[in-house]
Amino acid sequence: MYTSNMLTKRLRFHGHGSLRYLYKNADAFRSRMFTVKVIHNPHRKHSRFSVVVSKKVHKSAVGRNRIRRRVYEILRNEYPHIVGIHDVAIIVTSGEAITADHDEIKTTLHELLAQAGVYK
Repeated sequence: MYTSNMLTKRLRFHGHGSLRYLYKNADAFRSRMFTVKVIHNPHRKHSRFSVVVSKKVHKSAVGRNRIRRRVYEILRNEYPHIVGIHDVAIIVTSGEAITADHDEIKTTLHELLAQAGVYK
């Protein structure tokens, strides 16, 4: 049986409307590779996540998708430790995310999400 490394569909954003609201109103936390935008959302049952990788970060779609998959995999493993219901956008700001090792990405994301108050 195939098991996906991706975050389940109910934990991801759909459409641009709610992302636009998040970009405009959320608090931003920055590191060398990522910007994390977080806003509390009491209207939902589950947190929602989005990983955004622009063409400026990596030219090829294959590379952008690889970065996106790596970040979603870390989020999937970290989800049980997240408390509260938040909308979270992780914006990849540096192309070094494609070559960085897994632990470095995980540590960076963990620190940013902790700053944002998403963890227990």
